[in-house]
Amino acid sequence: MNDDPLVIVGLSGGVDSAVSAWLLQRQGYRVEGLFMKNWEDDDDSGHCSAEADYADARQVADTLGIALHRVNFAAAYRQQVFDHCLDEFRAGHTPNPDILCNQHIKFRAFVDHARRLGATWIATGHYAGVTGPTGERRLVRAADSNKDQTYFLYALDQSQLAPAIFPLATLTKARVRELADEAGFANFDKPDSTGICFIGERDFRAFLGQYIAADPGPIVTVEGETLGEHHGLAFYTIGQRRGLDLGGMARHSGLPWYVVDKEMAGNRLIVAQGHDHPALMSRGLIADDWHWVAGQPPAAPMACTVRLRHRQPEQRAWLTPAPDGRHRVVFERPQRAVTPGQSVVVYDEVACLGGGTITERLPLEEPNRRGVA
Repeated sequence: MNDDPLVIVGLSGGVDSAVSAWLLQRQGYRVEGLFMKNWEDDDDSGHCSAEADYADARQVADTLGIALHRVNFAAAYRQQVFDHCLDEFRAGHTPNPDILCNQHIKFRAFVDHARRLGATWIATGHYAGVTGPTGERRLVRAADSNKDQTYFLYALDQSQLAPAIFPLATLTKARVRELADEAGFANFDKPDSTGICFIGERDFRAFLGQYIAADPGPIVTVEGETLGEHHGLAFYTIGQRRGLDLGGMARHSGLPWYVVDKEMAGNRLIVAQGHDHPALMSRGLIADDWHWVAGQPPAAPMACTVRLRHRQPEQRAWLTPAPDGRHRVVFERPQRAVTPGQSVVVYDEVACLGGGTITERLPLEEPNRRGVA
């Protein structure tokens, strides 16, 4: 019986997790794989490719000569991720299921299951790094800044990071594909997955419409002019351009229209013309539901950098606690399309410190003073 510590890799069928397993095996770890099915296919459209992904994961495991376990977390995903997201959409917010999935499924349900299988460590194909001893783990940026996924991992706590290994921390995506080809993996050139976490690429409005009833209302300019009708505020997000059907309108310039706000009380979708219209810009935000990687917030007020979305270059900002337990973030430069329900993620020079859920935008017209509305 092999008593070496076991690391179980979350094999998704993609190239990143495949190379993670290969690297760990080459480093001398005892490696096994775990394929997670987190969404039950409920139609015949082929959007959910769980079986095809499992076949790719099976080929990787066979190539490496490792065991591949399989588990169904669909019920947990539905309850802890998807149902919460539906509630947020109904409230007019734009949630991020990838963040919730990492917090509740990939680094909780997966970790618990891996430990039941005897694992000491778990690994994934995320582009991120972790340093420091147990209880003092730090979540650090990946070397490939274009692929860095710490934005999606900010809600992990010390217990979740303690057993985590991120083998791709120092690699670029191009190098990962080269290694996959070298290892003999058939998925070395498989396209990156996009769309809703574990649900896949779909017509978003049509998919969401299976769970949220249409609730049409007026599309209105910031000046109050009614231009058309929307399908329901849940189906739109701040900064959205496509799907408004407002092109070629008389008395208006040819600039494209963008969603700049949602008025829930009046069921009105507020729009304006121009990519950088002032109504789309914010000097700061207020956020709640904060999660700090260290287990407690940093000393604040403090200068920091933030991201409002994945792959956004970090923006200089000032973080200040609010009396009600929330935190206020004021940007050095105004930011576009700050969206309630999305996350603001905070960084220092070394690591991702944590983040919170955006609840309010601070408009441009208010004075820009550090931490003061």
